[in-house]
Amino acid sequence: MKRRNAWLGIILLALLVGAGSRALWLWLDRPIERVSIRGEWDYVSADYLRTQLAPLVVDATWLSADLGELRDRALTIGWLNEVRISREWPDALVFELIEQQPAARWNDDFLLNSEGEPFAFAPLSAPAGLPDLAGPAGSSEEVLDYYHRLKPHFEQLSLALTQLRLEPRGAWRLQLNDGVWVILGRRQHEVRLARLSSSWQRELYSLGEQIRYIDLRYPNGVAVAWHGQSEFDEQGE
Repeated sequence: MKRRNAWLGIILLALLVGAGSRALWLWLDRPIERVSIRGEWDYVSADYLRTQLAPLVVDATWLSADLGELRDRALTIGWLNEVRISREWPDALVFELIEQQPAARWNDDFLLNSEGEPFAFAPLSAPAGLPDLAGPAGSSEEVLDYYHRLKPHFEQLSLALTQLRLEPRGAWRLQLNDGVWVILGRRQHEVRLARLSSSWQRELYSLGEQIRYIDLRYPNGVAVAWHGQSEFDEQGE
């Protein structure tokens, strides 16, 4: 009899503890009343971030909210590069947000971060002064890397590399000073760039505003198209 009473006591205690734990959970798992955002941002505003984050916590409760899932959903906000989320007593979530650092425009509708990863910038405006890059899907890292390798070459000629394009078949073309286009082609890039440097320093630099584009795909020279002309005038070496 004593053993049976002891077992009944244990069972009753377990039920009471379970009921108490359930009641405590329900008391703690209240609706989220406040979302705090922290971080330092150069491109996005706190109001924009609150607007984007608010739908993610609709109907969420403090204890039941899956912070990992919330983080993954928050990272779909284009301007966010990193998200950390924590709970704050008694009914708040804290979002620590690190924004993307844009390095270039990409295919008109996207920006690239410093790793060459595309992200959407709408509904915000793209920052001014970024180089304009383009290429097939999946080529953003390659194009950004080549831009960084080409940029010093043109800086030595006091030229700004403002656009760089990788065509679907692998040919490159670029724009200098928001004006002159250069057709680089698919191969012998170093040889062709050296030829362009030589031609530019010797003669073309003084005619830059008149040049529409320069074709480097010639074996022994460059071809120049002038504004107002449809044909090339070949510049021999």
